[in-house]
Amino acid sequence: MKKKEVKKLTKDQIIKNIEKLKKDLFNFRFQKINGQIKSPAKVNETKKTIARLKTMLGTNQNA
Repeated sequence: MKKKEVKKLTKDQIIKNIEKLKKDLFNFRFQKINGQIKSPAKVNETKKTIARLKTMLGTNQNA
């Protein structure tokens, strides 16, 4: 998810996306253990997206 896409989201949408991505990250961990993960780069990408969303959530609360 790009920065421009994140800026367009509302607070509720950001929270829902964070929860969804955390579940995906949880599933990626199990796939990695079992050797079933097809794209290891997806893990880092998911972590970075969560960080972007949390950052936007924090800046929106302060504004």
